[in-house]
Amino acid sequence: MKPIATTTENESLQLFQGAQIRYVWDEEKETYFFSVVDVVSALTDSDYPTARKYWNKLKQRLQEEGFESVTNCHQLKLASPLDGKKYLTDVADVEQVLRIIQSVPSKKAEPLKQWLAQLGQQRLNQLQDPELSIEQAIKDYRRLGYSEEWINQRIKTIEIRKGLTDEWKRGGMQEDRDYATLTDIISKAWSGMTTKQYKQHKGLRKENLRDNMTDVELMLNGLAEAAATALSKRENPKGFVENASVAHRGGTVAHVARERLEQELGESVISDQRAVNFTQPADELPFEEDK
Repeated sequence: MKPIATTTENESLQLFQGAQIRYVWDEEKETYFFSVVDVVSALTDSDYPTARKYWNKLKQRLQEEGFESVTNCHQLKLASPLDGKKYLTDVADVEQVLRIIQSVPSKKAEPLKQWLAQLGQQRLNQLQDPELSIEQAIKDYRRLGYSEEWINQRIKTIEIRKGLTDEWKRGGMQEDRDYATLTDIISKAWSGMTTKQYKQHKGLRKENLRDNMTDVELMLNGLAEAAATALSKRENPKGFVENASVAHRGGTVAHVARERLEQELGESVISDQRAVNFTQPADELPFEEDK
């Protein structure tokens, strides 16, 4: 099995005729990956343990028939519907899922194919209309158990981040080469840690750092990036050195705010808490079907 990124940033749930199907949008590959067991469960109207046994047998049969391209699935850590903990789970792209659907006798085969097509169209619409992506992100965060206050702050930081990267692009920065370094400069200036160090502080590996920040950490990080954006718009920096200077000064603004807040609170606001510490367990959440 080939593992892929274990980020939770784009992890989502969708309902297909009452069945929950976990999926992830992979930004790098620009494709969906679906939980195979969830797909089988939806097709066979079976519970999770039964569907898992069904998939194991089906996978063996497909391998014997020579369909290695179908059974050589990636694996991704997804929250289990049984206990909410994350386990490596077989996931398949759309092409693999369609082949699996053909291998499972089910009256739901055609409706599921149509559902996949609609989901793909939904993604295209989101790419054309960023507001739709924000609406989907809000739904996804709710399903993951985040509070409304945290979600509001997170969505705002996404908007701030987009404004900052637009400024970096305007200033001649190259996304792959420069964005991560500039982000580290801002992070180091306000928090005292680079992104990697911050993740280590929280015990994270491939998880998204911002999705594991408290609302206060999000606000300070957002302030740093908003300040850097405002300075960039005023000064029009060109080249890496000038953009790095602006990034550091933006982070310093948030550092001053952080110090004042910590003086008032009498404790550090840099937390080692992760999302699991402040989100509601998944089995306690209401689940709304997408309209």
